[in-house]
Amino acid sequence: MLIGTDKNWDLHVVHAEEVARSAGFRELRDRILDLAEVAPGQDLVDVGAGTGLLSLAAAERGANVWAIDISPAMCDYLATKAASAGSELIDVAVGSAVSLPLVDGCADVVVSNYCFHHMSDDEKERALQEAARVLRPGGRLVFADMMFSLNPARARDRAVVASKVRAMLRKGPAGVARLTKNALRLASGRWEHPAPAAWWEDALRRAGFVDVVVESLDHEGGLAHGRKP
Repeated sequence: MLIGTDKNWDLHVVHAEEVARSAGFRELRDRILDLAEVAPGQDLVDVGAGTGLLSLAAAERGANVWAIDISPAMCDYLATKAASAGSELIDVAVGSAVSLPLVDGCADVVVSNYCFHHMSDDEKERALQEAARVLRPGGRLVFADMMFSLNPARARDRAVVASKVRAMLRKGPAGVARLTKNALRLASGRWEHPAPAAWWEDALRRAGFVDVVVESLDHEGGLAHGRKP
């Protein structure tokens, strides 16, 4: 839902909503918001908001939400969902993680879920700098994302890749076709760009965050959070 990918996210609204409705992502949503300590009256920015997995739940907790996504179609979908919920706490805006359309120091919390792996490492660094810019002193950044690499020397990375290959092969011909497509995208440099937990820990500190914690989850993902001094 951000830059750094060849996908036209306007064409993936239905799939994004299906993923957001899954039990695993709803559990991850709750962990993100709990770690962010979302409370009534806080100003919260949801980066790569998609169809509203985090934004809607944060608004239910009483936060004033800026939902930012680069896809106009995602933003339209989220705005409609917010209206159907009767929520007046969500403002939706088209924008990029590397240039948030918000003034300095306007937020108590910045959250994001599974969008940074669509960006190059340089873009990830810029996104962290933007999160720090819009946070007030003491504000928190909490996000989940793919956290692995394709380094065969790392046991966790080998296990993650093997698990993904097995899952696709179980889907039969469609899975084989998906594997082939991903291999071609990887060879051409157009595949996703996940980063391992250690990279994120260093990047958060480079962006000026303190109290940094990065946790690898049982699957390919991880959770990271830090505080602006």
